[in-house]
Amino acid sequence: MTVSSGSTGDRTVHLAVYDTFADWETGYTTAHLTQNGYTVRTVGLTREPVTTMGGLCVRPDLALDELRPQDSALLILTGAAGWDTGDTLAPFARTARAFLDAGTPVAAICGATAGLAREGLLDDRTHTSAVSFYLAATGYAGGERYVDVDAVTDEGADTGGRLVTAGPTEPVALAREVFALLGVYGPEKLDAWYRLFHDSDASAYEVLESA
Repeated sequence: MTVSSGSTGDRTVHLAVYDTFADWETGYTTAHLTQNGYTVRTVGLTREPVTTMGGLCVRPDLALDELRPQDSALLILTGAAGWDTGDTLAPFARTARAFLDAGTPVAAICGATAGLAREGLLDDRTHTSAVSFYLAATGYAGGERYVDVDAVTDEGADTGGRLVTAGPTEPVALAREVFALLGVYGPEKLDAWYRLFHDSDASAYEVLESA
């Protein structure tokens, strides 16, 4: 079953884009969401084009001040140089707070986890990142909730919406958590998908096609 935060947003996922956006980190997630009936819309600080870390020019579909949690099934934040070099991307972390407060899920990978840490969003949530000391350098208070895994979902029972976090080398694990959160695949198919794309397990292909 798809997690929905509102009738207009139950099949729309929003992907934050900004200069030096790490474009490879969400390729698996957005491609397979699109193949399964979701619409992916890009969100920038403004509607002005941005250049990804891979040198691609992206014109955002909407500006950050146009985005509402009730119009979205999920907000995805990726890594970028700006997370560790100033406050330029802080508005995206504040938007993540608004999403979580509204009960709408958020997924963050790589440097975006540091942005959420600075915003205080990881203090009371189970989370992961590149390494524990990367987040510790932000001065956040959530070190005891850090787990050394590829990706993890905090269910948000006491803190609002569910939050997915992943390390920078784990785009497939990020996708797995997102698919589980949104109910894109059932358990058997999700396991096969992960084994195929993460482990190159050819035997998973038959399961994936027949599940």
